[in-house]
Amino acid sequence: MTVLDRPVERAPIDRAKDWRFLGRSADFWLCATLTLIVLLVQGWNIAGYPTVFDDEGTYLAQAWAIDHGVGMAPYTYWFDHPPLGWIQLSALAWIPSLIFHAPGQLVVAYSRIIMLPFTAASSILVYVLARRMKLPRWSAALAVALFGLCPLSVTLQREIFLDNVAVTWILAAFVLAYSPRKHLWHHVASGLCAAVAVLSKETMLLVVPALVVALWQNVHKDTRKYSFVGFIGAFILVGVQYPLYATLKGELYASGGRVSLWSGLKYQLTRPGSGSVFHGGAHPSNAYSVLHNWLFYDPVLIVVGALAVLLCLAFYDTRPVAIAGVILVLTVLRPSGYLPSMYVIGMLPFFALGIAGLSYRLVTFILTYRANPVFWQQITRLGVVAVIVFAAAFSVVPRWYSHDSDADSQNINKGYQLAVEWIDSHIPHPGNARIVVDDTIWLDMVKDGFKPGRRDIYFFKLDVDPDVMLNLPGKFGNGWKGVQYVIQTPYMTENPSYSTTLLLDHSKVLWKYGSGDRFSTIFVLKVTPQHVRPNYP
Repeated sequence: MTVLDRPVERAPIDRAKDWRFLGRSADFWLCATLTLIVLLVQGWNIAGYPTVFDDEGTYLAQAWAIDHGVGMAPYTYWFDHPPLGWIQLSALAWIPSLIFHAPGQLVVAYSRIIMLPFTAASSILVYVLARRMKLPRWSAALAVALFGLCPLSVTLQREIFLDNVAVTWILAAFVLAYSPRKHLWHHVASGLCAAVAVLSKETMLLVVPALVVALWQNVHKDTRKYSFVGFIGAFILVGVQYPLYATLKGELYASGGRVSLWSGLKYQLTRPGSGSVFHGGAHPSNAYSVLHNWLFYDPVLIVVGALAVLLCLAFYDTRPVAIAGVILVLTVLRPSGYLPSMYVIGMLPFFALGIAGLSYRLVTFILTYRANPVFWQQITRLGVVAVIVFAAAFSVVPRWYSHDSDADSQNINKGYQLAVEWIDSHIPHPGNARIVVDDTIWLDMVKDGFKPGRRDIYFFKLDVDPDVMLNLPGKFGNGWKGVQYVIQTPYMTENPSYSTTLLLDHSKVLWKYGSGDRFSTIFVLKVTPQHVRPNYP
């Protein structure tokens, strides 16, 4: 055989590091099985639990506006968030129509089904990222289970939040940055995915420094500058579309009373803070309440996850993911700033990967503490591992099972559903009436025949949106008198605007659901401008 005839020897490819390993190994079946379990747990009773949230209605209504050619929002789009998140939701708006749902079910509730594709994609990406971080199969499986089955996930990942959309894209960016083949286009695609994540929810901008570290660690030294040029170029090219859109509309800066990107950004940066997570006592801060709400659902994941990402900083392969988790934790611990309840969604994948990575390091350390251990030493070490696993399962599984069982069996949105059914059956000509509602049931009123924006009105728009105020009869400040009906929900009761307060004070109860105080009861009200509502505290 001559030199020309000699076959070329190629270096073997580590299937655990190659994306295509999923198609030809046990990893595929393990990942597919775990993802299916996550989808079953999160998809079952998705319309009944948790309680519909006002932000869900807002994002879905904005997706509806895009889908129906109204614009970026059913009202004036004021650049509160980049629109890419609900643009993606609008692209999936056809999915709920394919799935059977009970008559009268809330639009927001049964539309939650569109979050399942993001959940599935994120679960797969968590598994692949764990394997690319050189974690074994059992550790990658643990990461997926923690990410998709913990009570916080089963509650928050069901809901139509932009954070769930953004997490999928930032995980894709990390997977591409960890690419074992180190192709330039992988790094360009990583920058593109990161930009999409940020334009889906701005919170993901906090994680980009960790992504840069991941890219730095996983590119060839000789081609690093080209990879970073491609990454940064793609990130900027996609990210600049948002200010470019505002510029083309003449709304980059505030002028002439118009909304603008600058005013929206200024609002987000200067909005009232939630206080410190350490401010408890008789009058706790909002941040303290949010943190303790997370701890109520899953104290183990929050505490152990925060500790795990801190310890994983010491290990090369897990360091980028750990940096992401630490940044998000430090943001929570800052003394001021706004802390929404869904912020934890962005922390979940990094906490899950941190716990999985630390578990692998701990098990490896125990089993290989000494070279060539004798038989009884090996048995002892296996016993220690078994005790640790049993203790962890004993502390987590009962709580998870209890919460997940409630999530898959309870219907806590029944009051909203009955209110919508009452309106549907008792107001024969909705096109001639005005109704004020909160975001959660706005689309249900559109479905019942109320004209969106003009006669089906978000309650907080009564005092802040000029288009709404101009289309109400009467002088400025008295437009509320042109409203005929109000569906008073707990959220509206807790966050009334000036005009909403007048509506609630001058109305009579037609129907109500709940036997508690007004902060836990849903009312259908008939507006009576000349009379004060009796017995209204």
